Amino acid sequence: MLSEKETSFIQYWEKVRDHENTFSRKLIAGLPMATLFCMPVLLFVMLVYIFLPDWFAKVSNTNSSTYVVVFLALLIATVFIAYFRMHFRWEMNEQKYLELKAKQKKSNQ
Repeated sequence: MLSEKETSFIQYWEKVRDHENTFSRKLIAGLPMATLFCMPVLLFVMLVYIFLPDWFAKVSNTNSSTYVVVFLALLIATVFIAYFRMHFRWEMNEQKYLELKAKQKKSNQ
């Protein structure tokens, strides 16, 4: 027998599972957390670039174009984290849904 919470989850997931499975939905829903994860690194790099550009170039023996590469790497990391975090969450909800449907089917027999 399913509890009220489990039945409401089944109904909810049947309504939104296809909508939640799209690439754009996963990306948009995961962007805030991924941005919070990558923002400290981006802020640190920007502050060094703005306030201490000569110091960084002398210490690391690199030119200023390295910042573009770091920015692109952080952008790629943000998109990767956003998508796969929400994909993992979708998979967990789908697994819970399938388990509850099997439990419901078993209890109805």
